[in-house]
Amino acid sequence: MNFKGISYYLSLFCFPISILSFINILYSSYFDYFLSINSYIIALILSLLISLALFFIGKKTIKKINFIEQLILIILVYLLVSFFIALPFYLSNYQVTFLNSYFEAISGITGTGFSIFKNIRYLDPTLILWRSSSQWLGGLYFLFFLILIFSNKQFNYKMNDLTYSGDGNINSESNIKDLLLKIFILYSVSSLVIFLFLNISGIRMFNSLNLSMSLISLGGFLPTNSLDRIIKSNPQKLILIFSLLISMLNFFLILNIFQKRIIIRDHKEDLYLVLISFIFILLIYLSGYSGLDIVISVLSSLSNSGLSLMSSNNNLSLFFILITIVGGSLISNSSGIKFMRIYILLKTVFAEIIKLVSPNSIINKSIFNSEKKITDENIKISFLIFISFFISLFILSGILIFDNIDFEKSFKLSILTITNTTTSAMFGMESMDFINLLTTSKLSMIMFMIIGKIELISIFLIIKKIFFKD
Repeated sequence: MNFKGISYYLSLFCFPISILSFINILYSSYFDYFLSINSYIIALILSLLISLALFFIGKKTIKKINFIEQLILIILVYLLVSFFIALPFYLSNYQVTFLNSYFEAISGITGTGFSIFKNIRYLDPTLILWRSSSQWLGGLYFLFFLILIFSNKQFNYKMNDLTYSGDGNINSESNIKDLLLKIFILYSVSSLVIFLFLNISGIRMFNSLNLSMSLISLGGFLPTNSLDRIIKSNPQKLILIFSLLISMLNFFLILNIFQKRIIIRDHKEDLYLVLISFIFILLIYLSGYSGLDIVISVLSSLSNSGLSLMSSNNNLSLFFILITIVGGSLISNSSGIKFMRIYILLKTVFAEIIKLVSPNSIINKSIFNSEKKITDENIKISFLIFISFFISLFILSGILIFDNIDFEKSFKLSILTITNTTTSAMFGMESMDFINLLTTSKLSMIMFMIIGKIELISIFLIIKKIFFKD
C-alpha cells in the first residue's frame, strides 16, 4: 500500500481548509466578530501544519496510486477534512460536543444538510458562512472524485463512461491539471451566477451567498431556520428552480453550451431527467396540487437536495422520499441509485419479458437510442448498486430503531442519509432532533453519509483488497 503517495494527495485536499479559515478570519475581523475568531485561527494553524506534514511525507515518493488506494484517499479526505471543519463548531460558544461538531462537519462536506443546530438565526454569521462553505468545498471535491477517480475503467461502478465526462484523455499530469482547473472555474462561475441571480431578485447578500453555495453543491444547510424565510416571491422561486436544474444535470452541460458542442448527442441523459421531472410534476398536479412549490419539491427530491417550501400537511411525503432514491445525472453532485442505473435495469427487464413472449425478436440494447449499448457488466453493476442500496437501508434503519425512532421515521431518515438529502417538511421530517440521538446512531449516520457518496461497493473493494489479497 502506497501510504506516502496517499499522504501527498491528502495534503492537497486538506490545504483549502486553511484558505477557508483565513477568509473567515478576515470576515470576523471586518465585521467585529472577535468572539469566534480564535476558532478559525486554530483551524488555520492545524490544517496548515498537518497539510505541510503530509505533503513532505509524500513529496519524494512515487505519486501514482492504484484505484483501491484512491478509494482509501477519498475516505481519508472526508474524515480528515471534516475534522478541521468540526473545529470551529467545537470551539464556538455554543457548547457543542466534538461528536456533534463532527456530525455537522460530515453532514456539510457530503452535502447532506443534517444539522445539530435548532435555531440557525441565533448562530454567529461566521459560523453560518463556515457551514455553507463546507458544503461548497465538499461539492467541488466530489466532482473531482467523479472525474479523476470514479472514471476508472477497471472498476466502473459509477458508469461515468455512459455519459459525457468532459475529457477523453486525463492520463498525463498536464491534462489532469487542465481538467481540475476547468472543473474549478465552471463550479465557481456557476456559484457566482446563482448568487447574482438570488441577490438581484431581492434576497439580502448574506443569504444569497450562503444559499448559492448550498444549491450548487446540492446541500441542505440554510442561513435561516427555513427556506420560506428567504424565498418568498415567484421570481425567487423560478431562480431556485433554475439553480436546482443546473446542479442536478450533467456538470459539463453548461460548458458544452458555451463551447457550442452538440448538446443532444452528449446529454441525452439530461433530456430524460428533465422529462421524468415533468412526469413527476404532472402526476402531482393531477392529484390536486399546484404551484411552483411542487416543482421545487420534485426537483429538490430528484437532485437529493431536500430544500422545500412545502408544509408538512401533505400526503406526498412518501412520494418525495421515493423520488430521492432515483438521483440525478451521473456527473453531478446528486446521490441516490442514479437515474441511468434504474433506466438500465428497467430496459433489461422489459427486454427479458419480450424474449419470453417473442424469442425471435431483435432486442434494442442502446442507451437512450444512442450508439452506446447496455453491456452485461452495466447490468451486473446496476443490479449490485440496487441491492447494496437496500442492504444499507436495512442496516441503518435497524440501528436507528434502537434509538427510540419509530419505524416510519427510521425508514425515511435512512433513505435521506444514504441519498445525502436533508430533512424537510415535504418529507414530514422537519422537526428531527439530531443533537439528542444516541452515539451509535450518529456514528452510523456519519458512516452512511460517506457511503452515500462513494457507494457501498467501495467498502467491499477495500475489504477485499485488505483481507483477501489473493
